[in-house]
Amino acid sequence: MNVEEKSVDILIVEDDPVDAELTLEALQHGKLSNKIHLASDGEEAMRYLLQEPPFENATRPDLIVLDLDLPKIDGREVLRRVRENEQLKGIPIVILTISGDDHDILDIYALKANAYIVKPVQAHSFFEITRHINNFWLRIVSLPPESNVPNRNESTTDS
Repeated sequence: MNVEEKSVDILIVEDDPVDAELTLEALQHGKLSNKIHLASDGEEAMRYLLQEPPFENATRPDLIVLDLDLPKIDGREVLRRVRENEQLKGIPIVILTISGDDHDILDIYALKANAYIVKPVQAHSFFEITRHINNFWLRIVSLPPESNVPNRNESTTDS
């Protein structure tokens, strides 16, 4: 299968509607057949990942793009829970947040995030960074094959 035919599931966890829309738009412009799911807070993200109601038929994402400052359950806790869960811990997680604080960066890598990216202020730069995430994580990096991924179901896009 060539890369243009590859279907990839992405979970975006972002509470800011403008940032969520920019991320969604940038990822949809990739040449991959992306199925993009949105969660507006950490609690919803965990329900999605654990296939709890109303997400019983949710697909396991190939990539999570996670903000840190989220309502209900913050991004740090989502990251910690995913890394502690045997079925979820292998999912690559890219942190996309406004904080460029060295302490936050160190803490997040200690929690085993795969990448930490500071959101740029300008929309054009934000769009470009999101496209780079798409290109790197979904075109260059080899992700585990579906046969080795537990709880993988076919479903339609949730947004």
